[in-house]
Amino acid sequence: MREFVVEADGGSRGNPGPAGYGAVVLDATTGEPLAEAAEYLGTVTNNVAEYRGLLAGLRAAHALDPAARVHVRMDSKLVVEQMSGRWKIKHPDLKPLAAVAARVFPPGQVTYEWIPRERNKHADRLANEAMDAGARGEQWSPSASTAALDTSASATAGSATAGSATAGSAVDGGVVEGLAGDRGAPDIDAAGAADAKAAADTRAARAVATPGWAPADLGAPATFVLLRHGETPLTPQKRFSGSGGADPSLSGIGREQAEKTAAALARRGTVQAVVSSPLARTRETARIVAARLGLDVTVDDGLRETDFGAWEGLTFGEVSERYPDDLRAWLASPDAEPTGGGESFATTATRIAATRDKLVAAYAGRTVLLVTHVTPIKTFVRLALGAPPESLFRMELSAASLSAVAYYADGNASVRLLNDTSHLR
Repeated sequence: MREFVVEADGGSRGNPGPAGYGAVVLDATTGEPLAEAAEYLGTVTNNVAEYRGLLAGLRAAHALDPAARVHVRMDSKLVVEQMSGRWKIKHPDLKPLAAVAARVFPPGQVTYEWIPRERNKHADRLANEAMDAGARGEQWSPSASTAALDTSASATAGSATAGSATAGSAVDGGVVEGLAGDRGAPDIDAAGAADAKAAADTRAARAVATPGWAPADLGAPATFVLLRHGETPLTPQKRFSGSGGADPSLSGIGREQAEKTAAALARRGTVQAVVSSPLARTRETARIVAARLGLDVTVDDGLRETDFGAWEGLTFGEVSERYPDDLRAWLASPDAEPTGGGESFATTATRIAATRDKLVAAYAGRTVLLVTHVTPIKTFVRLALGAPPESLFRMELSAASLSAVAYYADGNASVRLLNDTSHLR
């Protein structure tokens, strides 16, 4: 099952006053924007604009995948609490909007989270750009690269206001016509009118949100979010630290990195299970993240780091001085072992491939966080790309970085993310 994050916002300069909304659909795993929506609404209240942004974002997500799970993030406490069922909806302008929004996806498929305004900058920017353009009497599009709406669909669902959208909100302008304060008295029957125009919304959204090529629909992949453990005392010294050494714990910086990673993954809300390498630094990182997510940690020995033999605890320079011939052989061949009977890259790859197959079968269609190490993560990526062993030396993986690989039912894989450290900044 695909998972999206919808971020939506609405504003009114005067409340009521000139208003607009913005919404963006993000891939929940990578954070990549998949679709944008925005529209100038004319004179309406701030709350109406917020609901219109929510509706546009949900429609855009539905156009991408009606079976997806959606996590909505908004800085409107009112909308989040009302759509979550914790607050009653009393205002007559908002009831029909909420009713329409609740029917875009089946019950239980959408969750809501309140976020501070500073974390809703993308949607806020879209809303303000729409309001600015509308105030000038201009047509406006969120993105020149995604603004080519299907004209017939847009005409069918079109809005009389000065607005535009990618993935279904210019079309949304006419969806709830009669609900906003400047379009006559609110009427609960408008919810039915919105349903009648949903097909037009979907056609217009797909014209910009669906790529021109795509793999066959093989169902939701097993998605591995690959987290390198946080920093240890050996990390800044760039010392070999595998499964045959001192097994260090996280440093204070490493624990802070784990906490920041946990907060970022909690905001995304997509991880359904946590599996860790048995080593201390990974188990500690996994415990911190899992506690924030409300999940348990499963330990899998297949995720352990490579055993670097006699090189454990040494820097690259020290190994080069003490074991120059062994190091040259190791760099030249995946079958070469570190000095003292360590583990070759070929042996590690065999272990990771077996672990991958086992976990793909166990977590089919789900998103699982694998807390592991540099060599296993690089190996997951290398195998997914079909890249040669020497590609291991051409990838950078920072402490507490996130990478992601999706595995499909036909055996194919897609690398979605590599060495993301944005959550640490």
